[in-house]
Amino acid sequence: MEFADFQIALADLLQAARHTLRTELTSVWLPIQLLLIALGAVIARAIAGAIRKRADFVSLTMGWPPLLRMIVRALVNHLGLIAFIIVLTIVRASIRAEVEQPRTYLLLVSVNLATAWLLINVVTSVIHNQFVNRVVTISIWTIAALSILRLLEPVTATLDAPAVTLMLGGLRVTPLLVLKTTALLLITLWLANGISNFLDKRVESFTDLTPSIQVLISKLIRIILITLAIVIALNSMGIDLSVLALFSGAVGVGLGFGLQKIVSNLVSGIILLADKSIKPGDVISVGDQIGRVGIMGARYTSVDTRDGREYLIPNEDFITQQVANWSYSSELVRLSVKFNTTYDSNPRKVMDIATEAALSIERVIKKPAPSCMVTAFGTSSLEFEMWFWIRDPATGITNVKSEVLLALWDALNQPDARLPRPGPSRVIYEMADKPKGRSGGPLAKAKSKGR
Repeated sequence: MEFADFQIALADLLQAARHTLRTELTSVWLPIQLLLIALGAVIARAIAGAIRKRADFVSLTMGWPPLLRMIVRALVNHLGLIAFIIVLTIVRASIRAEVEQPRTYLLLVSVNLATAWLLINVVTSVIHNQFVNRVVTISIWTIAALSILRLLEPVTATLDAPAVTLMLGGLRVTPLLVLKTTALLLITLWLANGISNFLDKRVESFTDLTPSIQVLISKLIRIILITLAIVIALNSMGIDLSVLALFSGAVGVGLGFGLQKIVSNLVSGIILLADKSIKPGDVISVGDQIGRVGIMGARYTSVDTRDGREYLIPNEDFITQQVANWSYSSELVRLSVKFNTTYDSNPRKVMDIATEAALSIERVIKKPAPSCMVTAFGTSSLEFEMWFWIRDPATGITNVKSEVLLALWDALNQPDARLPRPGPSRVIYEMADKPKGRSGGPLAKAKSKGR
């Protein structure tokens, strides 16, 4: 790199700028044009405000096609700029018609810059991403402004000068190449993302595909499109991908060490989608957390729980840890509740009543039917356990258990089928229920022994 070449390119750029502005800055027309530009801006703002008060463009364009409605609303948002362009154009035309050899260069530049800004904003209004929209708009307008000011070629030559060139292997890297490549990458990646979103919606419309296959196809399409966008952008700029072999090797080493977890999660996500072990909509439990699978991303899977929290679990955890999928092959889930009854209850009748109480709950299905069994003879009560089935675990598990227990509370309130009272008070209540003259109770036996 020679510093003298850079000095020559920079001198040419400054000479072009001086040549463009020399006559205007030394003329009496300079303050006149600046005053006319300021007055034009004030008048344009007043005109735009008056038009907006008298016309409701949102209501007028409600039935129009989406693209046309978007363009019209973009023009409405720049009414002041449109009025400014019209006012300055009329002023400039009037001056050139009435005055001999007028200097209206600043007026022309203002009109051209404003027109370029207007057209660029209307065209980029189709880009919904605000960040991308701003970047594209400012980048294109900067190029247009340099062209209008006749500075585009000097700036391009300066950015591509040998003095600012860096040789990377066999690749000649200049600031101009970096800017062009970045701009082209942004455009191609935005197009790839838009096409990917469109194809995602098309894939979701195929009801024959399972949710996991839909997500897998969408991810593969996105990866392929992004890869193609990068390759096309680099090849379009004349960059030979073979010269990036050393860089690719360094990236591979980084993936093997620093990015190991990220790659592991990415591969785990693809495996989960391919083998369909976990798919969007499944009810799973990982550790103590139970919820419905939401979005399966490249790095994590979201699990929505009943308490409103959303857990982002790395995909690797589903491969390396034990995961319970409550709806893997069937939506049916068996639940159980335990309860006790007094010893003077009829066990067979208790089991029948408990089964009928469970079937009275709407979410408990009839086939397979609920089943109730005696599990143990406790110290003070009979112990039962009842199993029943539901087919909507995503709606909740604790709530349906609570409903079944409440149904048992209401049903087991009969002389030969009742729930025991807690602790020692149960014996006291039972003794109080016995007739005073009845023999055979603990109190009667104690009195007979005393005699």
